[in-house]
Amino acid sequence: QVQLVESGGGLVQSGGSLRLSCVASGPAFRTYSLAWFRQGPGKDREFVAASKGNGGSTYYADSVKGRFTMSRDNAKSTVHLQMNSLKPEDTALYYCAAGQRLIVTTIGRPGSYDYWGQGTQVTVSS
Repeated sequence: QVQLVESGGGLVQSGGSLRLSCVASGPAFRTYSLAWFRQGPGKDREFVAASKGNGGSTYYADSVKGRFTMSRDNAKSTVHLQMNSLKPEDTALYYCAAGQRLIVTTIGRPGSYDYWGQGTQVTVSS
């Protein structure tokens, strides 16, 4: 069983930055793929970024490439999402998710993940 707790959300002006964090509790953190998803008002849950377990690669949605950076600290069972050049369309509830045995073709699908945090709200004003 893995529990995930997100933090770092808030209100920021367009062009600003925020850094989200997700702390995991549970065994074998380094074997898990960790991801960030977001869900805006009236929208479906959307893939943002993912870090594959066991030293695998990091993947980004096209909409955030070059602006967001995901990092993980296996020693602290933590992942971060550094968000720069934020836009109003980035406004959403941001979720951290964890899963095992993911493959590249499914890493962007919410259904591929077994564990979810409660989310942290990011609001970008224009």
